[in-house]
Amino acid sequence: MVKKMPPLVPAHDTIVDLLVIGSGTGMAAALAAHELGLSVVIAEKTAYVGGSTARSGGAFWIPGSSVLPEPHEQAVAEAETYLRAVVGDSAPAERGTAFLTGGAETVAMLERTTPMRFFWAEGYSDYHPEEPGGRAEGRTCECRPFDASVLGAQRPRLRPGVMEASVPMPVTGADYKWMNLVARKPLKALPRIMRRAALGIGGMLIGREYLAGGQALAAGLFAGVLRAGIPVWTETSLVRLIHDAGRVSGAVLRQGDREVTVRARRGVVLAAGGFDHDIAARHKYQSPALVPHASLGSEGNTGDAIEAAKEIGAGTVSMDQAWWFPAFAPLPDAAPAVMLAERSLPGSFIIDQTGRRFINESIDYMTFGQEVLARERAGEPITEMWLVFDQRYRNSYILAGSYFPRQPIPEAWYDAGIAHRADDPAALGHAIGVPVDTFTGTFARFNDYAEGGVDPEFERGASAYDRYYGDPTVAPNPNLAALDKAPYYAVKMILSDLGTCGGVVADEHARVLREDGSLIEGLYAIGNTAGNAFGATYPGAGATIGQGLVYGYIAARHAAANDAGEAGAPVSSE
Repeated sequence: MVKKMPPLVPAHDTIVDLLVIGSGTGMAAALAAHELGLSVVIAEKTAYVGGSTARSGGAFWIPGSSVLPEPHEQAVAEAETYLRAVVGDSAPAERGTAFLTGGAETVAMLERTTPMRFFWAEGYSDYHPEEPGGRAEGRTCECRPFDASVLGAQRPRLRPGVMEASVPMPVTGADYKWMNLVARKPLKALPRIMRRAALGIGGMLIGREYLAGGQALAAGLFAGVLRAGIPVWTETSLVRLIHDAGRVSGAVLRQGDREVTVRARRGVVLAAGGFDHDIAARHKYQSPALVPHASLGSEGNTGDAIEAAKEIGAGTVSMDQAWWFPAFAPLPDAAPAVMLAERSLPGSFIIDQTGRRFINESIDYMTFGQEVLARERAGEPITEMWLVFDQRYRNSYILAGSYFPRQPIPEAWYDAGIAHRADDPAALGHAIGVPVDTFTGTFARFNDYAEGGVDPEFERGASAYDRYYGDPTVAPNPNLAALDKAPYYAVKMILSDLGTCGGVVADEHARVLREDGSLIEGLYAIGNTAGNAFGATYPGAGATIGQGLVYGYIAARHAAANDAGEAGAPVSSE
């Protein structure tokens, strides 16, 4: 039963210590500020609380916290070595160091201020584990399944997730890895499925609603915000920042047809996401080949906060970057279907419009997108991508997060031309419109590689990260198996993303800087509104949420230490 949305909390002219724009990881900034004794208001553009965090997998990459097993100092030192190796000069080292220094304190703050509890997703490898300081066992953590019923009447205001299960079953990322192998490793998968089903269905019977992933993390943050009494004004957009004598002292907001002014003594935190759904900006900064609304980020992420900061002189950085994420091509008027493990599983490979493989299919998703766009810049654009697999693959693994092994691919996919099926490779190549001889040659070479367990072209399966989403029942390489069981399938792919990660320039305190490097007093930026603290790199699963949470804590701590005095009397909206 769908519950009615609670009445809108009316925005009004007021004075607070800290104004937070955005209700994803911005809630961490609000919680930290409240714990430090500051008065806070959160303004959220959309009708829902949670931002892209609520639509994500919910993992966070924060080395050195008490959730992880190794001693704090050792963990931070190793992680700093790793970040310097993978980030290089694509972001200031001070940003990474501040992130690592504040990580453990951030997680401890969340444990104090919310009902959430966390666990280590052991084995979820860093994305570049072979680099110095990299860890094959990973540093990724998640929120344990969370009872959203604690939100009470505010529950309908939590942003829905990307995939809504037909059965109430809180599946964490760690669960998904094994549930995906239910047909191959039933003794490992079935107990997890039964435990999660029992938790979900059993909880429902006693009035509880257990969520996992990004839904759990966003619900937990929201629960903390509600418990702290922090106002959240939804359907309230940023109009402009108030910039007096070189300092940001508040903002003008719009809710419905009314404008209100919020004066902020200690500053404004921009946490409104990136420019995921501003296709004009994405064509300008990233690629003219990107299609509208292919991003998995919140629909409210249209770059408003970035533009407001630019209007008062903020510099920008990494605008060509996004948390790229290959996805299955959507049906008309639908969102892309998430593709997580499918690229890594044996019995499949990816081709472009030439009928050739072009990449290690199992590579981390941000690097996948970067490689695709690098081809475009080199004058060899990839205009089509297809995931190719056989019936053995279809019998063995979950597809698009929703279709269980042996379940037929929906007829609507065939009708829309995003899926094709044929009894032999040549017929499949013809059906998808690639050069048949080239495609059948690719097919035969891939099968030869699979038989030997080594991919000499792209080294698929050589990295611990590749193997995480592979099939451990397949030897010698869990990412490679021959396609030899007809019929054969091809499903069209597109380049999606989890949000853009270029934005305003921020320093190690999350303070916004001008184009010339000078400071804009009173203005902070975190999450995807700020340029990626890791430059052009995705260090590990949950690095985007991790830096949003940590820099929210850092911004609040800096604002609390900054005694700016009175921001002035409330200004009439007349």
